Amino acid sequence: MYILRVFNTNVVLARDGGGREVVLTGRGLGYQARPGQQVDLTKVLRTFVPEEGSSPESFAAMLATIAPEHVHLVDRVLAPVWAELRREPSSTTVLALADHLSFAIKRAQNGIVGAFPLRAELAHLYPRELSWAEGIITAVNAELGVELPQDEAVPIALHLVNAAFNSDNLALTHRMTNVLSQVLDMVEAAIDRPIDRDSLNVARFITHLRYFFVRMHSDKQLADDPLSFLDAVRSGYPDAHRCALHVRGVLEMRLGQPITEDETAYLALHIARLTQPERVAR
Repeated sequence: MYILRVFNTNVVLARDGGGREVVLTGRGLGYQARPGQQVDLTKVLRTFVPEEGSSPESFAAMLATIAPEHVHLVDRVLAPVWAELRREPSSTTVLALADHLSFAIKRAQNGIVGAFPLRAELAHLYPRELSWAEGIITAVNAELGVELPQDEAVPIALHLVNAAFNSDNLALTHRMTNVLSQVLDMVEAAIDRPIDRDSLNVARFITHLRYFFVRMHSDKQLADDPLSFLDAVRSGYPDAHRCALHVRGVLEMRLGQPITEDETAYLALHIARLTQPERVAR
């Protein structure tokens, strides 16, 4: 493995034995190092492999601006998240969270407190990710002796939603959160009564919508059901289907893509479930 570029004494860009460009960190790793030299592997503390489509040089440049202890702390506090997601650590998520926390710590030290909306929406839509984020804030405060406000859990939770969806597009996640909340508002308006947003049926609906967004983003919408199924949904749940058509119109406008009849039918099924009282298992 040899060095391509030195960013500072702790961060270098290198090419590994498989020909990949990787970003390496380690105390003193880049000290007096030069491009073309072999990497001193005894000094390598962490190897980052930027995701496909991202620039290794940009990744390394951002990493070089973050205190190494903040990066290592993020690695540690994210370990339980990766274990629960059953995924390998995402370099993009580690970098994004380390960058956010590093800036948040500086703001807290300067007495600057930010206001982050969407906490209520996150609590309903992504309770798992918000819980993880709140735990991360607690761990960071305890380890570094800082006082980050719990509201910092909101942007951190959005990063964790990205990780769960295997996406590094925070703007997409923010938009998705707003759209989910708007859809629930539309369903409430259609049935002319509030719905319990902490209910199991709402949780199922949200899970369906989350994976619907993934399918939309990946151009893999449902489109293989027979016409008999679609007709059965239309005739069996006419009110829910009319509501689903309204929801589809808003989603198409917000997401900029047409939605298939199959996806609309499944939206109708979930909306129909939302309008029914939940059954308690005995």
